[in-house]
Amino acid sequence: MKQEQFLNVIPAEEAHRIFREAVQAKPLGVEEVPLAEALGRVLARDIVSSVDVPGFDRSDVDGFAVRAKDTFGAEETEPLQLTLNSEVVHTGIVPKIEVGPGSATPIATGGVIPRGADAVVMVEQTQTQGDSIWVYKPVVPGGAVTFAGTDVGAGETIQYRRTLLTSRETGVLAAIGCDRVPVFRRPRVAVLSTGDEIVPPGASIQIGQIFDSNATVIADAVRELGCEPIRLGIVPDDAGRLELKLKEALEYDLVLLSGGTSKGEGDLNYSVVGRMGAPGILVHGVALKPGKPLCLAMIGSTPLAILPGFPTSAVFTFHEFVAPVLRTMAGLAAEDARLLQARLPLRINSEKGRTEFLLVNLVEGRDGIAAYPMGKGSGSVTTFSKADGFITIPRNREILEAGELFPVTLLGRAAQQAHLIVIGSHCVGLDYLLGLMSEAGWRVKFIAVGSQGGLAAARREECDLAGSHLLDEKTGVYNAPFLDDTLQLVKGYGRKQGIVYRRDDPRFAGKTLQEAVSTATEDPGCRMVNRNRGSGTRVLIDQLLSGKRPPGYHTEAKSHNAVAAAVKQGRVDWGMAIINVSEPMDLGFLPVRDEEYDFVVPRNRVQRPAVRAFLDLLQNSEARAGLSRLGMVLGEPT
Repeated sequence: MKQEQFLNVIPAEEAHRIFREAVQAKPLGVEEVPLAEALGRVLARDIVSSVDVPGFDRSDVDGFAVRAKDTFGAEETEPLQLTLNSEVVHTGIVPKIEVGPGSATPIATGGVIPRGADAVVMVEQTQTQGDSIWVYKPVVPGGAVTFAGTDVGAGETIQYRRTLLTSRETGVLAAIGCDRVPVFRRPRVAVLSTGDEIVPPGASIQIGQIFDSNATVIADAVRELGCEPIRLGIVPDDAGRLELKLKEALEYDLVLLSGGTSKGEGDLNYSVVGRMGAPGILVHGVALKPGKPLCLAMIGSTPLAILPGFPTSAVFTFHEFVAPVLRTMAGLAAEDARLLQARLPLRINSEKGRTEFLLVNLVEGRDGIAAYPMGKGSGSVTTFSKADGFITIPRNREILEAGELFPVTLLGRAAQQAHLIVIGSHCVGLDYLLGLMSEAGWRVKFIAVGSQGGLAAARREECDLAGSHLLDEKTGVYNAPFLDDTLQLVKGYGRKQGIVYRRDDPRFAGKTLQEAVSTATEDPGCRMVNRNRGSGTRVLIDQLLSGKRPPGYHTEAKSHNAVAAAVKQGRVDWGMAIINVSEPMDLGFLPVRDEEYDFVVPRNRVQRPAVRAFLDLLQNSEARAGLSRLGMVLGEPT
């Protein structure tokens, strides 16, 4: 039997380089598809929510909307009496009557919280008597209330580009009213089997023949990558018929054959491909076991791979050489080569008597893997989408102590850990930078816990970066005074913090900051929205108020976007946010302070590849121009 030798068996690294440089793979273009068809597709652009989720302050229970302070002191033996308002707030009803001092409004689960109320007392903790109710247990501000924007704030980036859409992500898109989704065009891949001995599954088989398993496993592997396999069937060992079928296959984005890569009699694939057109065969023979007969080629602008005939070799070489190309063409990030133990970084309370599934985010710290609880509540649509796994809390456990180890059941893509973990203060500038990182192929994870929480996580080495804008009142210096020797400060950019209000509000328009704050805090009908405890903005608010607690003080928004949206929609009258989110919503802005938003890095993480890439991004001229367009103030590159 005539047998030729391989032309040139080369190292795998060299084969990768040659194929990569010839293909120059990139996404194939953008198209919009209905949400119902978005599953398994790859986002082509960041998705920014135009609405709050929930879109209004809502009751978590059946009960009575009240002012929390009106219930303070209530006891089983000495209940407090409140006057009932004349309306009942069912779901879907917009309340018209404000809850004033000493009054209460009946409300159903999911009902809109009336203006003036900041908590709901459960019906089980009350007794109705005529036009009054007796309250037997006090409630705290925010009790049994989910505030608007708690889950998603208008203007918040909820999905980054290059994200593969699973049912978790499509559920989030539906929750914000997104009916059409920008995705990368799905690569169409021709899959062709060759050989006289190959028969399709289900056909009768004779000695010497084999069922075509390669076509199925390769087509399904293509589909798993978000691409569309086109099964072109089986071609016998006939050069003319193979050439005709290959001309049909070259109409697609990539062509995959299996078998016929050796130099033996009847192995036609490599020879037919070699005369189909330039540049032709790029690699024929790779120093791999399994996978040595691999053949890589380009016919015009179409990549083509002839995979070895043995199934194990075919699958191995597909994932090693072809899958990275298809991932790029599909818009996916590169992929790295399911119960684990994790530590709770903080104490958790659980309701005794029933099993609880606690969704968590996983980050690796100095003391091992930490499981951050995702405490948005059962009504959240983003929690499951962003969770890495869950802890099963037994029904007889009421308290889980900080530092305790628990088994975590992993979800979906949790096995693919993030390259870059950022914990700390939220900022639209940070959203922009993380979007660029995601576009470059880095898997990123951001957990918003405020500046102080971010610094604590950095000290425990649970993150790569912590976004911070904490002001030291004694020195007037941002961030640096709060660091120890284990942390390194990386300068970020400047932001302008101020009071945001509706432009036609006479309590703010045309006034100085001091005049506006004085008017707002003295007017009982002027409601504010606060920021979450632990955030740098909350520190500024408390300084500005000097101990005052105006209406709405206990209502906490998790981001600047949520503050601006609450003011724009008239749910509140004022709050503190950065100017960057006030301008797009056409809100008035009274400057309070120019602040510095910086990044804190654990020193032993500075040299991690993803951290270096982020720090390089801060110096990149295009990235800096993008930050400037967002209104950020940048110093000279370091």
